[in-house]
Amino acid sequence: MAPDPNRAGTSASTSAAKDDAISKKKVENEDLSDEDLALKQQLDLYVERVQDADPGLQKVALESMRQEIRTSTSSMTSVPKPLKFLRPHYGTLKTYYETMAESDLKKYLADILSVLALTMSAEGERESLKYRLLGSEGDIGSWGHEYVRNLAGEIAQEYAKRQSEETPIDDLMELVQQIVAFHMKHNAEPEAVDLLMEVEDLGMLSAHVDKTNFKRTCLYLTSSASCAEDTVDWESGFTDNFFFSYRGSESSKYLPGPDDMLVLDIAYSIYKQFEEYPNALQIALFMDNMKHVRDVFISCNDVLRKKQFCYMLARHGITFELDEEMAADDDREMFQDIINNSKLSEGYLTLARDIEVTEPKSPEDIYKAHLLDGRASAGASVDSARQNLAATFVNAFVNAGFGQDKLMTVPSDSSSSASSGNWLFKNKEHGKTSAAASLGMILLWDVDSGLAQLDKYFHSNDNHVIAGALLGVGIVNCSIKNDCDPVGFFYPYAMALLGDYIDKEDTSIRIGAIMGLGIAYAGSQNEQLREKLTGVLNDSKASLDVLAFTAISLGLIFVGSCNEEIAQAIIYTLMDRSESELGEPLTRLLPLGLGLLYLGKQDSVEATAEVSKTFNEKIRKYCDMTLLSCAYAGTGNVLKVQNLLGHCSQHLDKGETHQGPAVLGIAMVAMAEELGLEMAIRSLEHLLQYGEQNIRRAVPLALGLLCISNPKVNVMDTLSRLSHDTDSEVAMAAVISLGLIGAGTNNARIAGMLRNLSSYYYKDTSLLFCVRIAQGLVHLGKGLLTLNPYHSDRFLLSPTALAGLITMLHACLDMKAIVLGKYHYVLYFLVLAMQPRMLLTVDENLKPLSVPVRVGQAVDVVGQAGRPKTITGFQTHSTPVLLAAGDRAELATEKYLPLSPILEGFVILKENPDYREE
Repeated sequence: MAPDPNRAGTSASTSAAKDDAISKKKVENEDLSDEDLALKQQLDLYVERVQDADPGLQKVALESMRQEIRTSTSSMTSVPKPLKFLRPHYGTLKTYYETMAESDLKKYLADILSVLALTMSAEGERESLKYRLLGSEGDIGSWGHEYVRNLAGEIAQEYAKRQSEETPIDDLMELVQQIVAFHMKHNAEPEAVDLLMEVEDLGMLSAHVDKTNFKRTCLYLTSSASCAEDTVDWESGFTDNFFFSYRGSESSKYLPGPDDMLVLDIAYSIYKQFEEYPNALQIALFMDNMKHVRDVFISCNDVLRKKQFCYMLARHGITFELDEEMAADDDREMFQDIINNSKLSEGYLTLARDIEVTEPKSPEDIYKAHLLDGRASAGASVDSARQNLAATFVNAFVNAGFGQDKLMTVPSDSSSSASSGNWLFKNKEHGKTSAAASLGMILLWDVDSGLAQLDKYFHSNDNHVIAGALLGVGIVNCSIKNDCDPVGFFYPYAMALLGDYIDKEDTSIRIGAIMGLGIAYAGSQNEQLREKLTGVLNDSKASLDVLAFTAISLGLIFVGSCNEEIAQAIIYTLMDRSESELGEPLTRLLPLGLGLLYLGKQDSVEATAEVSKTFNEKIRKYCDMTLLSCAYAGTGNVLKVQNLLGHCSQHLDKGETHQGPAVLGIAMVAMAEELGLEMAIRSLEHLLQYGEQNIRRAVPLALGLLCISNPKVNVMDTLSRLSHDTDSEVAMAAVISLGLIGAGTNNARIAGMLRNLSSYYYKDTSLLFCVRIAQGLVHLGKGLLTLNPYHSDRFLLSPTALAGLITMLHACLDMKAIVLGKYHYVLYFLVLAMQPRMLLTVDENLKPLSVPVRVGQAVDVVGQAGRPKTITGFQTHSTPVLLAAGDRAELATEKYLPLSPILEGFVILKENPDYREE
């Protein structure tokens, strides 16, 4: 019979394949060193023995194989040799495993297959986990870190699958226990936290933390929660109608609410468990949980630490009253004094004396007109009311809190022509209001002197002067609370002085009193004031401007309180406005007052937002954007930024105004952390290129808010370019924003830009006014103050500070009607955000104590192993010192121990008992 040609071909190809395999094996074997070859042959032999019928031989082979794998995976830099040589046998061992009867040997083999699956398993098969669950329950860490890490990843996938199928997860949770214990012992706290987040059982963490790892664990927990919704990967693409696509990255979906609060709660309880009370207090403030704040005071028995807590509460700007449980009667008055910020003026002046800047400065010292060419200095000498008003503001901003200046506090018998009375009357009508109020700014935080000096203006016959004095009283009391009133209300002076003027007939006096109360009582949630001011809102005879400032003051006093009664009062006021009134620029402050009630409260705004959809179409969208941006301010919520960008992408008619607050809203939401902030700046650049005019007018203000008191070079250049824009409103907004980003920094580059702009715009009184305001802001408090609402290493956001800033920025959306009109005193809302940018160390008796500190750029050390340096590029100074944006300080001596984890503001030092002089 003739041979089959096909079969001949097949056998020939089979033998050829065998020859190839043999020759390949030879080449492979020739590449190996003698030692590796011996190991390979040894492992091949073990694989054969595992399949032997004799259980004794099987056991020895499995033990030997386990030993080889374990010793090689303990330090893993590349694929270990045993795993590499066993890879070809993975299929064989899997097949043999299926045929084995249930026994300990089968479990041993499952362990080995689980480790081999680390390199061999197909994507999504989760074979490593499958065999681990079938294997023996030995020490999981003995197979090495990489194996444990891989297992954790597979558990997360398996957990999600079982949850959707609603099958039991008990075996998984046992494994999770082992993995978490292993990670926590081996400095891999972030991996343990990630795994527990994936399996939704963070409560397990508290059983595994100890004194060596709780700080790193809590640092990772707080950073993942506080940046839960804000680490963003924004992509801006454009179609013909200018559309943004905006996509959140993985970590933005990482901890949606309410998970972020759960994580912070666990960090809070761990800190409390280890008596790290200052950190626990910071988390309680971040969560805005007054019950937790109270618990921290009750749990801690150390009087000195409690003083430090009081300083932290004072810096955050919240109203908090201690009871007998929180502090003993002997100490309570002193503690309450610190919380009420009564030491702020004293500390600020200590800083000023140390840095030697107590000498008052005049507006001319700031303008430095002598550095410019002839035309500008000639223009500047004209004594116009507008320029005098600008000088009033510059003088107030520069000498804020110093208690003396060269215009307002000069004694009347002085030979100088610029004595207080004279300067006041160099301003016209409403200009006198700002001039009188500027005295409050100069005497900021010094309540006794401030009230004494303002008192003379209350006897004036000029209503504008009285209005200014009332506003000045509010400014002096800003951030300072006083509880010596028997009824138990704070700030009795402000209440008594201003309360009587709310119902006067004169509009300017009413506004002065109402605005003064809003600034003095910001964040206090004072019920007595709620009744007084809602009464004004319900007054049918009240003018629109009185109603607008009443809504703002109520928003400031009850900021973030979600108070329904006030919300209803403002909603009714908006509904009662006529069509023509809704077109007035000041009407826009009514929705802002409503928005401030929900500042940072996210979903709580939804019911009010639904009601706002029933408003007149003229104000409906404006109100919607304002409520949305306020409610999500400082959260970094990606979806809300996307929503706001969507509104900005539409090309609308000229009359539409709601895109202004939408642009500001992008900045308000995205300012929460650095990455979101950078991406927002990029998106705003696109808006400048493609947006309508009303959007372009708001972009500089949004940039100003994003980089407030933090002059980033790229933003500075953008604003410098926009300050020469053909649209004067864009130019004005850019100039004011230059002042905001440089506020309190004395930045020489911005100061130079503004000097040149004063020369460029010397004929344009409106723009020159804006340039002067910006110059005053750059030299705010002679460089000792900041407007940044974030503090404590950018961890905490002061709601009253942010409220003051956004009120002023909303007013700047219509610069010509409000700031350049007769309501320029809205600029004084900035006082709510003014804080000394200092580190002042004090001893146990709260007296200033000078110690060496290192000040440098803060470094993010979250999730890093060991004890990494927290600052870089540092210089050593003696306290008190100034801290710029992004700076962090640490003690340069071991002689003292700080009682606050973050060296900012007032920090109490106690002597280190273990310190020995060298």
